[in-house]
Parts: sequence; C-alpha cells; structure tokens
Amino acid sequence: MRAFVTGGTGFVGANVVRSLLQSGYDVKALVRPSSPLNNLQNLEVEIVKGDLNDPELPRLMQGCQVLFHVAAHYSLWQADKEALYRCNVLGTRNILAAARSSGIDRVVYTSSVAAIGVGKDGIPVDETYQSPPEKLIGDYKKSKYYAEREARAAIELGQDIVIVNPSTPIGPWDIKPTPTGEIIVRFLTHKMPAYVNTGLNFIDVRDVARGHILALEKGKTGDRYILGNQNLTLKSLLDRLSQITGIPAPETRVPAWLPVAVAWVDETLLARLGKTPSVPFDGARMSSQLMYYDASKAVRELDLPQSDINIALQDAVAWFQANFVDVPKIHLGD
Repeated sequence: MRAFVTGGTGFVGANVVRSLLQSGYDVKALVRPSSPLNNLQNLEVEIVKGDLNDPELPRLMQGCQVLFHVAAHYSLWQADKEALYRCNVLGTRNILAAARSSGIDRVVYTSSVAAIGVGKDGIPVDETYQSPPEKLIGDYKKSKYYAEREARAAIELGQDIVIVNPSTPIGPWDIKPTPTGEIIVRFLTHKMPAYVNTGLNFIDVRDVARGHILALEKGKTGDRYILGNQNLTLKSLLDRLSQITGIPAPETRVPAWLPVAVAWVDETLLARLGKTPSVPFDGARMSSQLMYYDASKAVRELDLPQSDINIALQDAVAWFQANFVDVPKIHLGD
C-alpha cells in the first residue's frame, strides 16, 4: 500500500511517516519547496515538491491508494489570520478534491481537539461535543473547525474520510517547536520562573502517529477520533519535567489575567510601534482554560496506545538536547 502524506516535515507528520514505514507502507511525501527536510533525512521516502494549492496535486498523488492529510499552518498570532484560513481551510478543500479526482481510496484527515472546543469548568469532553465556532478562541482553532467542515462536506459527496483529533503530543522530532515543545525548551533553559493554572490532554506523539494508521485500518467513515491520553495541569507537567531533569519546577503561580494583559499590550500596542511581540494574545487567552478530553472512543474502537507520558517527556528532552544548541546537556534521571 502506498500512502501520500502532507505535512511530513512537521512534528506529527514526521512521526506518521516513520510509523507508516515501520508498518510496511510505501510513502510519498508532499513537501513545500521552502520546507527544511531535516525530519525526513535518511528515510526511504519519495519526496515531491508542491503545496496544498498546487494544481498538479492529482498527478502527484497518482499511484497512491491512501492519503494522510496532516499538514496545517499552526500559529496563535493574530497577524497570521489570512494564512491560517488559506492553508487550513482552502488547503484542505483542495487536497480532498485532488484525492477524489486521483482515485485515492481512503483519507485520514488530521484535525485537532482545537476544532472541538473545551468543556465547562474543565470537564473532559469527547467526540460528540462541539463548541460553537464563535466560542473557539483564536483564528487557529476556528480555522481547524472550518477545515473539519470541509472534510465533512467531502464525506457528504461520498468520499471515504476518517477524522482524527490529536490532543497535545509530546516526543521527538518537534522541530519548530510546538507551543508545548517551547514550554519544555524554556524549562530546560531556566526561562520559566512561573506558571499559570491551565491544563491539557497529553499523548506520546508516537501514539498519535500509530493512531493515524489505526484510523485508516479500523476507523469508521465520517467518524472523528480524539487521539489523546492523560489530562494534566501545567504544574503537574512541570513537576514531571523536574523529576526527569533535576531542574527545579517553578512554584510561583500567576493569575490568568496577567499573561492575557501582557500579551494584549505586547501584540496589540507594542507591535504597532515596531516591536516584535513575544506572547500571542490568543495563546494567553487559551491558557485561562482547562483543555481536557476523553479519548476512550479511540482506545476502544482503534486500540489507540496509551504510552507513559513520562517516557514521552524524557524522549522529548533528549531530542531537544541533541538538536537545539541552547538546551544544556544534563543527565536525565530514571
């Protein structure tokens, strides 16, 4: 079986590519001409250059039976609004249309729990929950919601698509890094003196990758599957990092309104004066929520693995140490 993969140079995509190769699939990866290929080096992958709006997509997909549409533009900066909708919404529409015209048999579309929204007072929600789009914080979440709508419209046309909604992955190959990876890097470089009372659902990125293949092989057409594992507060995550690295975890908790206020000034006012903002306003607003999810459907129907989050953290730390020059080399505890 030959799989066409978008977003293979990114964090989740690079792990999906590795999982596909380990499972015996041939892989053709769509890569933008400007994308670095570090995450695909030394892999038996056919690389084709193009983007989600390339009119040549149907031709590039020839010879593939399945599509993993993992690519997305991730940004919490308000200045990136246009790029978010162009890539995430229009790009999804285009790649799914190309898959139809090229005869792709089945698609796994990588959405996000961001498209689902959050429950009241931190109550974990499952695939049946949906926040109204106007309640989703920021254009990234809204763009993923409308991108999922594109997938559902394609399903209505008869296309065989399974939707997966990863929560917050942790592990190796977080090259950008993601916001969670950035938290780990800041912790390792002693740049996190305080924390906010937020919470996330975490999962080993390799379980997310495996979940994509399980969705292809076992998922029901039109269904969404949350690929998640453990709900943890940010403080609990930092405490685990402390146990792994020996670096003291921050003990000072700042009120939720403080980073929101700082980010608003940073991105709204100071950016107009030519200063590069350091904290996205939408990211600060999100940190005031407990973003908890229930992944039991994927565990039950797909046999989604639930690997130890501590191992994912330890492997993420080791990867950042090996690949980020600013991260000090420290002995990792057991």
